[in-house]
Amino acid sequence: MQVLKGSRESLLTPLTTVSGIIETHQTVPILSNVLIQSDGSKVSFTGSNLEIQIKTHAELEQEGDPVAFTVSSRKIQDLIKSLPPTEVTISLGAARKAISAEGGNQVSQKMEVSTENSRFSLQTIPADKYPSFPDADFTSSATIPAKQLKYILSMVHYAMANQDIRFYLNAVRLVIKDGKVRAVATDGRRLAFCEITPDKNSVVSEDVSVTIPRKAVLELKRLLPEEDDDKEIPVKIDFAANQARFTFNGVEVTTKLLEGTYPDYERVIPTNNDKVFLISREALLQALQRTAVLASDKFKGVRWLLSPGLLSIQSSNSDQEEGNDNIAVDYQGDPIDIGFNIDFLSDVLSNLKNDKVKIALSGPQGSALITMPESDDFKYVLMPMRL
Repeated sequence: MQVLKGSRESLLTPLTTVSGIIETHQTVPILSNVLIQSDGSKVSFTGSNLEIQIKTHAELEQEGDPVAFTVSSRKIQDLIKSLPPTEVTISLGAARKAISAEGGNQVSQKMEVSTENSRFSLQTIPADKYPSFPDADFTSSATIPAKQLKYILSMVHYAMANQDIRFYLNAVRLVIKDGKVRAVATDGRRLAFCEITPDKNSVVSEDVSVTIPRKAVLELKRLLPEEDDDKEIPVKIDFAANQARFTFNGVEVTTKLLEGTYPDYERVIPTNNDKVFLISREALLQALQRTAVLASDKFKGVRWLLSPGLLSIQSSNSDQEEGNDNIAVDYQGDPIDIGFNIDFLSDVLSNLKNDKVKIALSGPQGSALITMPESDDFKYVLMPMRL
């Protein structure tokens, strides 16, 4: 009998790490499973959706021969999560031949999850049926702190498209150039740009520009560790022609890259918006939340009337209901009447942490540029909408 033993947490942590890309309802049933393998010293856990693969390890006590099997990710994770803090034993029975639903022979092997007071039996699928991620020739690499990579992804991820037929917009463009690292996301109506200069312990050599798919971005954002001033955690990024691999904290995320020509985002960023004012981020966000109550559910539009010393935010809907919220601003330029999507404004304001934001306009037909007053590393471009 093959046996793995460990604490509830030592099993739950790797299962949670790889589960984010494993979908429950798959046309290929084995893709709903997690691959668990041992090599004598560590036990690896792997999840894949054929586009992204996440792999991590756990140190568990092993008895008998090395294990290699797949089991339902949702079921084993839910089981382990529901257990009290205790030692958990995973054991594999002998493999035996069985008749499949199609009438052919297949190998059947049960696994058992047990504690002092509980015992559960789950069906497995052989490890050799699990689809392997394609090999790649990784020719370049970079190493940057995890907190910096998480920061730039967090600053732009909300501007990615979702299920756009222009598949390359359902992604973040990651660019390493001139010793700097930037992330860009756009859905065609807004654009978020963030650039950082990696710290002195980073290794950034070759210039690279790749398009990372939406799901991989969200998984990286979930898995990258939170900022820790006492311990700097590096992320090694390896690049191939059609893949990128991120390795950090015992986790390896490998993703296919998207092809297609990414928009010329630098051309989109306004450079001559001369109607500029500072405004409290929290005050503006709260005003938008209030006026959103009476905004059209279909169009989600809000009207800005900017005049010297005052920003008036207005909304209305098909029931002839109206909302108006005024905020004092330090602005002395020409009046502007312009419309924006409330959600697109709220997204950026909710994501920023600054007390104030800087907003630059050119006129009623031009895109708005939202930045942080003390830094030029972040830019958010928002197209106006006709109301």
